[in-house]
Amino acid sequence: MTRQPIQRRKLYQDVHDRLTQRIRSGEWAPGDHLPSERELMDFYGVGRPAVREALQTLARSGIVEITHGERARVAVPTAQLLIEQIASGAQHLLRTQPGTLEHMKEARVFLEAGLANIAARRATADDVARLRVQLAEHRAALVEPEIFLARDMAFHREIAAISGNPIFPVIVEALLKWASEYYHSIVRAPGVENLTLAEHERIVEAIAEHDAAGAEQAMRDHLLRANLLYRNLEGAATSTAAAPDRSVAR
Repeated sequence: MTRQPIQRRKLYQDVHDRLTQRIRSGEWAPGDHLPSERELMDFYGVGRPAVREALQTLARSGIVEITHGERARVAVPTAQLLIEQIASGAQHLLRTQPGTLEHMKEARVFLEAGLANIAARRATADDVARLRVQLAEHRAALVEPEIFLARDMAFHREIAAISGNPIFPVIVEALLKWASEYYHSIVRAPGVENLTLAEHERIVEAIAEHDAAGAEQAMRDHLLRANLLYRNLEGAATSTAAAPDRSVAR
């Protein structure tokens, strides 16, 4: 028989599990304050370190919110909060695992092409008008690189919002932020700004015409072109770095 030693648990883990169970049971609703640290210490018969570590672990999981000088409060769950909880870990993963970026770009093409299809089928006249405003603001930001990038993100988020599903815009924004270093390179690459705007206009026109297949293909072409550009830029940078320095006069 294989040995299965019982793992020792720390006090804060037991406190964490019991608090989690009480929150899940509905004893405290989203927005409610938890008992004070002193009350929790007395209730569970543990010291302040165990209570504080349990609360901090819950906060890192997005289950409670901790504000200095106040009792912990049960967090109001939102898709935005969930995405923010994993943002730093996602960016670290992208930086340390090279293959993950390619997986993320593939996921983005799949997601946003599908969202363009949905937008074309569901867009109202007001939705199309907002997209045209987004496109005009994007074009007006041509000479301001940082604003141009922000407008680009806003454009993609607006298409996701047309779906009517509040989770999609949050995911799209998260993907863009997580891969912000890659995204800066392709959106701000010299000479591609007008191409980006032309591709965005093609997407808007397909959505305005309720051409679902056309909108999906226009978005896919746009993102795949951007991915190819990034690979070309990355390859050029690598070649430049590897090339010998010939700038010294002979």
